[in-house]
Amino acid sequence: MRNKKVLIVIPAEDRHKSIFQEAASGHDVTLVYKNAGDITETDDSDISAIIGNLPTNVLRNFSNLEWVQLNSAGAAEYAAPGILPDQCVLTNAAGAYGISVSEHMLAMTFALIRRFGQYGRNQAAHRWEAMGNIISVEGSTVAVLGLGDIGGSYAKKMKSLGAHVIGFRKNLREKPDWLDEQYTLDSLDDILPRTDFVAMVLPGVPETEKLMNEQRLARMKKGAFLINVGRGSAVDLNALKQSIASGHLGGAGLDVTDPEPLPADDALWDFDNVIITPHVAGNYFLQETFERIVRISAENLKAFLDGEDYSHIVSRKNGY
Repeated sequence: MRNKKVLIVIPAEDRHKSIFQEAASGHDVTLVYKNAGDITETDDSDISAIIGNLPTNVLRNFSNLEWVQLNSAGAAEYAAPGILPDQCVLTNAAGAYGISVSEHMLAMTFALIRRFGQYGRNQAAHRWEAMGNIISVEGSTVAVLGLGDIGGSYAKKMKSLGAHVIGFRKNLREKPDWLDEQYTLDSLDDILPRTDFVAMVLPGVPETEKLMNEQRLARMKKGAFLINVGRGSAVDLNALKQSIASGHLGGAGLDVTDPEPLPADDALWDFDNVIITPHVAGNYFLQETFERIVRISAENLKAFLDGEDYSHIVSRKNGY
């Protein structure tokens, strides 16, 4: 077997490089470490595999790729036709982000119902003022749209706090104990009027484009909250602003928007019952997230070199 050249563009430290080297032991392979931002469209295309995310316009120039391991869970843009050669296997890092993103969602949940956004503005203005009634997570009903590692982790946390948890999957399977009810998205319209929270962890694929539109936002219970940490394209932001401004929704927590970054002059910034974070729920801000990415990547590196089955394979048909 000819020498394999594997390009690694995640910020690996020496201890991570040792893990990759161990996974590659016994094989004629060269591990090349570079910063993702330093790779250009004219860079060496004699690469067999890539660990980490490169811009798609750069990635499409690597015609000899056999395997790409993403450092993200989201993979839709990489699964699109024409990005990777036909023979290339695509794997993602699903399972690495559950702790960080689900805790971010939980923090947003409590911040919204306890009106921390409003009290934060009062504090900045040195104003001592009660902002009104609240609801509790205990006894509430939450719909979780997307039950992968992240959505499942959030659902478990909400269940343990006493919420009635309704999960939505693309395809039904045996219902876990931490779900009270389980449906496909075809049943979403019927469930929305019952929910106090709608938490979204959906991929950016055509089926989810503006899933939460004007009609569905109107079907949500008055005073309910929307949380989105999946893809901004799944929510119609204009409809969301109208629903919150009218007083129908109680507020929203958004780690993702469409577009990103959210323009500085967008009216959404000025809602005191909307919490906006700049797509930071995941990333590498929690060290354990990165450690999990390394472990997943190293296991798949060994599978690549040994000719064994990969884990975390992404469908090139639909991106998840």
